[in-house]
Amino acid sequence: MDDTCFSSDRGGPRHVAVIMDGNGRWANARGMPRTLGHRQGAEAVRRCITGAMELGIPFLTLFGFSSENWRRPVSEVTDLMGLLRRFLQSELAEIHKNGIRLRVIGDRTRLPDDIARLIEDAESRTRDNRRLNLTIALSYGGRQEIAEAARRLALAVRDGDLQPEEIDEDLFSQGLLTAGIPDPDLLIRTSGEQRLSNFLLWQAAYSELIFVDKLWPDFDESDLLAAVEEFRRRDRRYGAAAESQ
Repeated sequence: MDDTCFSSDRGGPRHVAVIMDGNGRWANARGMPRTLGHRQGAEAVRRCITGAMELGIPFLTLFGFSSENWRRPVSEVTDLMGLLRRFLQSELAEIHKNGIRLRVIGDRTRLPDDIARLIEDAESRTRDNRRLNLTIALSYGGRQEIAEAARRLALAVRDGDLQPEEIDEDLFSQGLLTAGIPDPDLLIRTSGEQRLSNFLLWQAAYSELIFVDKLWPDFDESDLLAAVEEFRRRDRRYGAAAESQ
C-alpha cells in the first residue's frame, strides 16, 4: 500500500465495519480443516488493522463471532475461542504499543470466563489510546442489541424515569452497545455474500455497502484501499435528492 491517507477530513470514511466471511470456504477449497481457515483469517485481521492505521481510519469494527455462530459444531466453536484467547494474550502488547483502543461488543455472558477477563483487561489497558478505535463484535446480534435497548427504555418509562415522548433516535442510539462510536460510513463484506447477517442493523442505516468476492483469509491492505477508494467515489445523500447536473 502506498502512503496515501484517506482519513475522514479528506473524504474517506471515519468508520469502517467489516463482516469477515469465508474462512470455512477458504479451507474447504484447499482440502483443509475449517480451523485452518479461521487461523488464516486471523492473519487477515492483522492486515486489516494495519491497513486502517495506514489509511488514517479512526474507527474499525470487525464482526468476529455472531450470536448465531454458537450453533456451529462444538469443535469449531472451541477452536474459535482458542484463537480469540491467543489473540488477546499475544497481541495486546502490540495493540497497546500501536495506540489502538480495543472494545468488544456482544453478549459476554456466553463467553468463557477467562476470555471475558482478558477482554476486560484489554479494554482497561487500552482505554486512553486514540490512534485507532478497534471494536470487535463477539457473540453479537443486531436484533438482540435493539431489543435490549428497547427493553431498557421500556423499564425507564415504567419506573417513571423517562417519558415516552422523550424517546428519539439519539436517545435510542445511546442505549446501544456502540454508544459513543459513530455509525459506520462504510460496511464491507467478503466472500461475495450480499447480506448484513444481523450485524449493526440500526447503525448501518446509511452505510455504503461494498461486497468483495474474495474470501476473508485472502483479504489484504490493497482490498481495504480499493474499498475506501470506491467509497470516496460515491455520492452520499442520506435520503436527499441528487443535485441536478
